[in-house]
Amino acid sequence: MTFFQIFLFAYVLSSSPIFTTSQPFDYPTATLSTSWINSVSANHSIDFTDGSTIRAILLRGTFGPRYACGFYCKGNYETYLFAIFIVQTNSGGGITSPSIGFPQLTYNGDLVLKDVDGTLAWSTNTARRSVAGLNLTEMGNLILFDENESVVWQSFDHHTDCLVPGQRLKSGQNLTASVSSSNWTQGGIYLSMTNQGLIASIRSNPPQVYFEYGITNVKLSYAMFINGSLDLYTNSTETSPLAKIDIPPASSAQYIKLDYDGHLKIFEWLTGWKEVADITTGYLGECNYPMVCGENGICSNGQCSCPTSSTDSANYFKLIDGRQPNLGCSQVIPLTCDASKFHKFLDLDEATYFTFTADISSTNINRCKEACLKNCSCKAAIFRYGSNSFDGDCYLPSQIFSLMNNEKDKSHYNSTISIKVQVPPSAIPPSVDLSPASATKGKKSPLGTILGSGIGILLATVAIGILVFIIWKKRKNLREEIEEDFLDQLPGMPTRFSFEDLKNATENFNKKLGEGGFGSVFQGTLKDGTEIAVKCLDEMGQVKKSFLAEVETIGSIHHVNLVRLIGFCADKSHRHLVYEYMKNGSLDKWIYGRTTATPLDWKCRKKIILDIARGLSYLPEECRQKIVHLDIKPQNILLDENFNAKLSDFGLSKLIDRNQSQVVTNMRGTPGYLAPEWLSSVITEKVDVYSFGIVILEILCGRRNFEKSEPEEERHLLSLFKTKAQNGQWLDLIDKHSEDMQSHGGEVVEMMQVAVWCLQGYYANRPSMSTVIKVLEGVKDVEKDLDYNFESPEIATNRIPEVDSRDATPLLPSTLSGPR
Repeated sequence: MTFFQIFLFAYVLSSSPIFTTSQPFDYPTATLSTSWINSVSANHSIDFTDGSTIRAILLRGTFGPRYACGFYCKGNYETYLFAIFIVQTNSGGGITSPSIGFPQLTYNGDLVLKDVDGTLAWSTNTARRSVAGLNLTEMGNLILFDENESVVWQSFDHHTDCLVPGQRLKSGQNLTASVSSSNWTQGGIYLSMTNQGLIASIRSNPPQVYFEYGITNVKLSYAMFINGSLDLYTNSTETSPLAKIDIPPASSAQYIKLDYDGHLKIFEWLTGWKEVADITTGYLGECNYPMVCGENGICSNGQCSCPTSSTDSANYFKLIDGRQPNLGCSQVIPLTCDASKFHKFLDLDEATYFTFTADISSTNINRCKEACLKNCSCKAAIFRYGSNSFDGDCYLPSQIFSLMNNEKDKSHYNSTISIKVQVPPSAIPPSVDLSPASATKGKKSPLGTILGSGIGILLATVAIGILVFIIWKKRKNLREEIEEDFLDQLPGMPTRFSFEDLKNATENFNKKLGEGGFGSVFQGTLKDGTEIAVKCLDEMGQVKKSFLAEVETIGSIHHVNLVRLIGFCADKSHRHLVYEYMKNGSLDKWIYGRTTATPLDWKCRKKIILDIARGLSYLPEECRQKIVHLDIKPQNILLDENFNAKLSDFGLSKLIDRNQSQVVTNMRGTPGYLAPEWLSSVITEKVDVYSFGIVILEILCGRRNFEKSEPEEERHLLSLFKTKAQNGQWLDLIDKHSEDMQSHGGEVVEMMQVAVWCLQGYYANRPSMSTVIKVLEGVKDVEKDLDYNFESPEIATNRIPEVDSRDATPLLPSTLSGPR
């Protein structure tokens, strides 16, 4: 099966192309209901000498390097990228005439990409936004435009690893490098545009920065690549940049690329693509990059090797690939927290690192190493100092990338790196035999023997009791340490904060945002200016399971519609979760009949529903393990400053293996949102679909699913909804506080039908969340002949005693402005 991976800016970087026959016309635009099919044998397939092939469907201009849009393949004709690329054209430049196939610009203005079997792979999500056509501009921007020729969607807003002249990198946007020159999957190195300027980092906890360029005391807005410079601006109305990075002026086509090794390079077409500049080149040279020699590798004069000990002959590291030393080194014996007593340091004198952030100041090397030994997440103690080795700074990174020799004439400091390693079993001394000697000297009287034996037995009994107690206590403490430390060992875990860190960030937990679930939430600000919401968990016996579930579940996953878990604190009795701060708080306060604030309009509510659907689709369908949230409700859906919706509160979530279609578990969640199958304790991810259906109705109707203030016959939303729907009185249910909602009655009713599909009593009749997304995007219709006898809230409410009180989340009035 042919599968299309989606990259909106993937440039063909190869040797000279060999052209096939093509039509001599410029075809940069397409109208609605236009479609194309990808075929290896089609015209306008261009073969390159490195074995790659492109097939253009849109081309802008002839004679020289020009932009084209279409399919890119290298090698096997099995995997393709849908991309915008630069090609060398001649007077015969052209594209294939439109024919039936994929991708297609649909009749309702959505650019969609489908697999060979018709499965939707990607979409611009622009249906019903008055799109009139598709255009590839001379600058290489793929645009969907409306009848007024205004931009509805543009590829310039969706970056991968490249920036072309005229394209902006706005604050909050990234360029992300690929894994390697042959693997275009997104890797760990990225270039961010921030309010302070450009920052290049590699992903770790926290990110490790290797390049910065900007200005202080000014809030920057975006960077733009123009001929001769990369300029930084404060806002969209600026006519001149506040800072710029000079680049060789272009004599032909140019683009900037963040390479897989961390270099930010400028390429220009000069009878083939040639590198003409490297923006990130620093005074420490070629070795001053995070992945030049991979993880744990040492770079010296451009050569890569593994760390070795100067004090013993043990090998602590080995090359991942002996033929490619630049891929890095792995530890022979991986570090484990439950064997921390066998940790030691491999000392590298006069070695340095590409980044340094002092965790401890005015200290010495011994204290630096002691601090690393006490912190399981620490992988090395990096110590820098001037002339006095007893007064230096200590950096304790949680992940080690490429190291390098310290050239003091360039760095102007002394540096030592001590890498934490696990002592091999052969180096561990054998256990000492503590059994007592059996030989005795002389003879004792029978009375003395009896007394001695009795006293010995008594003392032995006491000693054994004390020993058993000590062992039990140590094992208990060890279990708790392992339980917490194992979080540090999981890949991609968020930052671990100390209690003092969070106390300072929240000004001693002074600004309370709200309460809910198992504790209170406070607003705070980290040292780098990041606004956070800190959830403080109370009553340790009840929250331990929730805490570990939440950190393990979302600590290593990232999605635009999931609230980001920045870090956590497991410090003695303190358990805290640190999230990104969500300015507009939880959804419930915006939809439950508010009359004191402007109600959400239809467009905003529709987008919120789609955002929730995308988050719920990601959890079971795209993660390594299926994740079922189990507590979907408006209180657990948070809104950022632009009213983008994100799922939060994963304390009750459940991990399910991919080979499991269902799982048995205790009832958990919130009464009123529970699917009928909870009564059997056998569930699938469809329980979240049911809860999502309830949330849709609450959003559309502007009320809770259970309202005590309403007349008895209208208290339960599902019962009321069933009655109104069967009588064709759908419009009576629309939120009365919003005139805009009333004016879009037809569309709101269509959305109610989506909710009905999600609320089917038998779970197999409910759609998957990916199917729901297709319906919301207008590429699929709602199932017909739906059953309106879904279970009413009275049944779930009457069975509340069956809910495990440790897992249930009470439905409380929410005053929360951050994650709960």
